Amino acid sequence: MNVLITGGASGLGAAVARKVADDGGRPLILDRHPPKDDFEHMQADLADRRCAERAVHGLARAAGGLNAVVTAAGIDACGALNDVPAEDWERVVQVNLLGTAAVARAAIPYLENEPHGRIVTVASTLGLRAARDATAYCAAGFGIVGFSRALAAELAGKVAVTMIAPGGMDTAFFDDRPDRYKPGPDVSLNRPEDVAAAVAFALSQPAGCEVRELVVCPSEEPSWP
Repeated sequence: MNVLITGGASGLGAAVARKVADDGGRPLILDRHPPKDDFEHMQADLADRRCAERAVHGLARAAGGLNAVVTAAGIDACGALNDVPAEDWERVVQVNLLGTAAVARAAIPYLENEPHGRIVTVASTLGLRAARDATAYCAAGFGIVGFSRALAAELAGKVAVTMIAPGGMDTAFFDDRPDRYKPGPDVSLNRPEDVAAAVAFALSQPAGCEVRELVVCPSEEPSWP
Protein backbone atom coordinates (compact mmCIF):
# COMPACT_ATOMS: atom_id res chain seq x y z
CA MET A 1 0.00 0.00 0.00
CA ASN A 2 1.43 3.38 -1.05
CA VAL A 3 0.48 5.94 1.60
CA LEU A 4 1.33 9.61 1.16
CA ILE A 5 1.72 11.32 4.55
CA THR A 6 1.98 15.07 5.01
CA GLY A 7 4.00 16.19 8.01
CA GLY A 8 5.61 12.77 7.94
CA ALA A 9 9.01 13.90 9.19
CA SER A 10 7.94 14.40 12.81
CA GLY A 11 5.19 13.99 15.38
CA LEU A 12 2.04 12.16 14.38
CA GLY A 13 3.05 12.05 10.72
CA ALA A 14 6.31 10.25 11.54
CA ALA A 15 4.43 7.80 13.78
CA VAL A 16 1.96 7.09 10.96
CA ALA A 17 4.83 6.55 8.52
CA ARG A 18 6.51 4.04 10.82
CA LYS A 19 3.19 2.24 11.40
CA VAL A 20 2.56 2.02 7.65
CA ALA A 21 6.05 0.59 7.13
CA ASP A 22 5.66 -1.86 10.02
CA ASP A 23 2.41 -3.07 8.46
CA GLY A 24 4.15 -3.75 5.16
CA GLY A 25 3.13 -0.54 3.38
CA ARG A 26 5.19 2.09 1.58
CA PRO A 27 5.19 5.51 3.28
CA LEU A 28 5.72 8.51 1.00
CA ILE A 29 6.60 11.60 3.00
CA LEU A 30 5.70 15.18 2.12
CA ASP A 31 7.21 17.65 4.59
CA ARG A 32 9.27 20.81 4.78
CA HIS A 33 12.05 18.70 6.30
CA PRO A 34 13.44 15.27 5.37
CA PRO A 35 12.33 12.39 7.62
CA LYS A 36 14.73 10.79 10.08
CA ASP A 37 13.72 7.38 8.77
CA ASP A 38 14.88 6.24 5.35
CA PHE A 39 11.54 6.76 3.59
CA GLU A 40 10.86 8.18 0.14
CA HIS A 41 10.13 11.85 0.48
CA MET A 42 9.79 15.23 -1.16
CA GLN A 43 10.20 18.54 0.62
CA ALA A 44 7.40 21.04 0.19
CA ASP A 45 5.72 23.87 2.07
CA LEU A 46 1.99 23.22 2.32
CA ALA A 47 1.38 26.97 2.46
CA ASP A 48 2.47 27.01 -1.19
CA ARG A 49 -0.33 25.27 -3.09
CA ARG A 50 1.58 24.74 -6.31
CA CYS A 51 4.59 23.39 -4.46
CA ALA A 52 2.38 20.97 -2.54
CA GLU A 53 0.63 19.82 -5.71
CA ARG A 54 3.95 19.19 -7.48
CA ALA A 55 5.16 17.13 -4.53
CA VAL A 56 2.01 14.98 -4.52
CA HIS A 57 2.33 14.30 -8.24
CA GLY A 58 6.05 13.61 -7.94
CA LEU A 59 5.66 11.09 -5.13
CA ALA A 60 2.65 9.42 -6.73
CA ARG A 61 4.28 9.02 -10.13
CA ALA A 62 7.55 7.74 -8.67
CA ALA A 63 5.65 5.16 -6.61
CA GLY A 64 3.35 4.10 -9.45
CA GLY A 65 0.21 5.47 -7.80
CA LEU A 66 -1.36 6.08 -4.41
CA ASN A 67 -3.58 3.89 -2.26
CA ALA A 68 -4.11 6.36 0.57
CA VAL A 69 -3.32 9.85 1.83
CA VAL A 70 -2.97 10.96 5.46
CA THR A 71 -2.87 14.73 6.01
CA ALA A 72 -1.05 14.92 9.34
CA ALA A 73 0.78 18.23 8.91
CA GLY A 74 -0.25 20.99 11.28
CA ILE A 75 1.06 24.14 12.95
CA ASP A 76 -0.28 26.64 15.49
CA ALA A 77 0.01 30.31 16.46
CA CYS A 78 -1.25 30.84 20.00
CA GLY A 79 -2.45 34.12 21.41
CA ALA A 80 -5.29 36.61 21.33
CA LEU A 81 -6.37 37.52 17.82
CA ASN A 82 -4.98 41.06 18.04
CA ASP A 83 -1.66 39.81 19.43
CA VAL A 84 -0.85 37.20 16.78
CA PRO A 85 0.78 38.72 13.67
CA ALA A 86 -1.59 38.46 10.72
CA GLU A 87 1.00 36.58 8.68
CA ASP A 88 1.38 33.92 11.40
CA TRP A 89 -2.39 33.61 11.83
CA GLU A 90 -2.98 33.19 8.11
CA ARG A 91 -0.15 30.68 7.75
CA VAL A 92 -1.91 28.34 10.21
CA VAL A 93 -5.00 28.33 7.99
CA GLN A 94 -2.87 28.00 4.85
CA VAL A 95 -0.95 24.98 6.13
CA ASN A 96 -3.60 23.19 8.15
CA LEU A 97 -6.75 23.76 6.07
CA LEU A 98 -5.76 24.91 2.60
CA GLY A 99 -2.79 22.53 2.57
CA THR A 100 -5.10 19.64 3.42
CA ALA A 101 -7.42 20.61 0.57
CA ALA A 102 -4.55 21.06 -1.90
CA VAL A 103 -3.07 17.64 -1.16
CA ALA A 104 -6.45 15.91 -1.32
CA ARG A 105 -7.30 17.65 -4.60
CA ALA A 106 -4.01 16.57 -6.19
CA ALA A 107 -4.29 13.01 -4.85
CA ILE A 108 -7.91 12.22 -5.77
CA PRO A 109 -7.21 11.27 -9.41
CA TYR A 110 -4.72 8.66 -8.24
CA LEU A 111 -6.98 7.37 -5.46
CA GLU A 112 -9.96 7.05 -7.81
CA ASN A 113 -7.88 4.64 -9.90
CA GLU A 114 -7.52 2.30 -6.92
CA PRO A 115 -10.25 -0.11 -5.82
CA HIS A 116 -10.01 0.98 -2.17
CA GLY A 117 -8.52 4.49 -2.19
CA ARG A 118 -8.66 6.29 1.15
CA ILE A 119 -8.09 9.76 2.56
CA VAL A 120 -7.53 10.31 6.27
CA THR A 121 -7.66 13.97 7.31
CA VAL A 122 -6.34 15.06 10.70
CA ALA A 123 -8.33 17.76 12.47
CA SER A 124 -8.28 18.21 16.26
CA THR A 125 -10.57 18.21 19.26
CA LEU A 126 -10.25 21.99 18.80
CA GLY A 127 -11.99 21.51 15.49
CA LEU A 128 -15.03 20.35 17.47
CA ARG A 129 -14.82 22.59 20.51
CA ALA A 130 -13.31 26.09 20.60
CA ALA A 131 -10.76 27.50 23.04
CA ARG A 132 -9.58 31.03 23.75
CA ASP A 133 -6.29 32.25 22.25
CA ALA A 134 -6.60 29.61 19.51
CA THR A 135 -8.60 31.39 16.81
CA ALA A 136 -6.30 30.38 13.95
CA TYR A 137 -6.03 26.75 15.00
CA CYS A 138 -9.76 26.47 15.69
CA ALA A 139 -10.66 28.17 12.41
CA ALA A 140 -8.49 25.68 10.52
CA GLY A 141 -9.69 22.74 12.62
CA PHE A 142 -13.37 23.54 12.22
CA GLY A 143 -12.67 24.00 8.52
CA ILE A 144 -11.08 20.56 8.25
CA VAL A 145 -14.13 19.03 9.92
CA GLY A 146 -16.49 20.66 7.42
CA PHE A 147 -14.18 19.92 4.50
CA SER A 148 -13.88 16.25 5.49
CA ARG A 149 -17.61 15.75 5.90
CA ALA A 150 -18.37 17.41 2.56
CA LEU A 151 -15.59 15.48 0.82
CA ALA A 152 -16.89 12.18 2.23
CA ALA A 153 -20.30 12.95 0.73
CA GLU A 154 -18.75 14.02 -2.58
CA LEU A 155 -16.56 10.92 -2.92
CA ALA A 156 -19.03 8.37 -1.51
CA GLY A 157 -18.58 5.07 -3.31
CA LYS A 158 -15.36 6.26 -4.95
CA VAL A 159 -12.80 7.16 -2.26
CA ALA A 160 -13.23 6.57 1.47
CA VAL A 161 -12.76 9.61 3.71
CA THR A 162 -12.00 9.43 7.43
CA MET A 163 -11.50 12.37 9.77
CA ILE A 164 -9.34 11.83 12.86
CA ALA A 165 -9.67 14.39 15.67
CA PRO A 166 -6.77 13.87 18.10
CA GLY A 167 -6.48 15.46 21.50
CA GLY A 168 -3.14 16.50 22.96
CA MET A 169 -0.17 14.39 21.91
CA ASP A 170 3.33 14.10 23.34
CA THR A 171 5.20 15.62 20.38
CA ALA A 172 7.34 18.66 19.62
CA PHE A 173 4.15 20.52 18.62
CA PHE A 174 4.19 22.47 21.87
CA ASP A 175 7.93 23.18 22.04
CA ASP A 176 8.00 26.67 20.50
CA ARG A 177 5.00 28.02 22.39
CA PRO A 178 5.21 30.53 25.24
CA ASP A 179 5.19 28.70 28.57
CA ARG A 180 1.60 29.71 29.35
CA TYR A 181 0.42 27.78 26.28
CA LYS A 182 2.41 24.62 26.97
CA PRO A 183 0.81 21.61 28.71
CA GLY A 184 1.55 21.57 32.41
CA PRO A 185 3.59 18.81 34.04
CA ASP A 186 0.44 17.01 35.19
CA VAL A 187 -1.36 17.11 31.82
CA SER A 188 -1.94 13.72 30.23
CA LEU A 189 -0.93 13.47 26.56
CA ASN A 190 -1.36 10.60 24.12
CA ARG A 191 1.60 8.92 22.49
CA PRO A 192 1.56 9.71 18.75
CA GLU A 193 2.01 5.97 18.14
CA ASP A 194 -1.41 5.35 19.72
CA VAL A 195 -3.07 7.88 17.41
CA ALA A 196 -1.18 6.36 14.47
CA ALA A 197 -2.74 3.01 15.36
CA ALA A 198 -6.18 4.63 14.99
CA VAL A 199 -5.15 5.94 11.56
CA ALA A 200 -4.00 2.46 10.60
CA PHE A 201 -7.35 1.08 11.75
CA ALA A 202 -9.16 3.45 9.40
CA LEU A 203 -6.85 2.52 6.54
CA SER A 204 -7.35 -1.20 7.13
CA GLN A 205 -11.13 -1.33 6.72
CA PRO A 206 -12.43 -3.74 4.08
CA ALA A 207 -13.96 -2.56 0.83
CA GLY A 208 -17.36 -0.96 1.36
CA CYS A 209 -16.70 -0.18 5.03
CA GLU A 210 -15.59 3.25 6.19
CA VAL A 211 -14.74 4.78 9.52
CA ARG A 212 -15.98 8.31 8.90
CA GLU A 213 -14.85 10.04 12.12
CA LEU A 214 -12.71 9.19 15.16
CA VAL A 215 -11.92 11.26 18.26
CA VAL A 216 -8.73 9.94 19.88
CA CYS A 217 -7.66 11.66 23.06
CA PRO A 218 -6.20 11.05 26.52
CA SER A 219 -8.77 9.89 29.04
CA GLU A 220 -8.39 13.20 30.91
CA GLU A 221 -8.29 15.43 27.81
CA PRO A 222 -9.36 18.94 28.93
CA SER A 223 -10.61 20.03 25.48
CA TRP A 224 -13.01 17.10 25.04
CA PRO A 225 -15.89 16.68 25.68
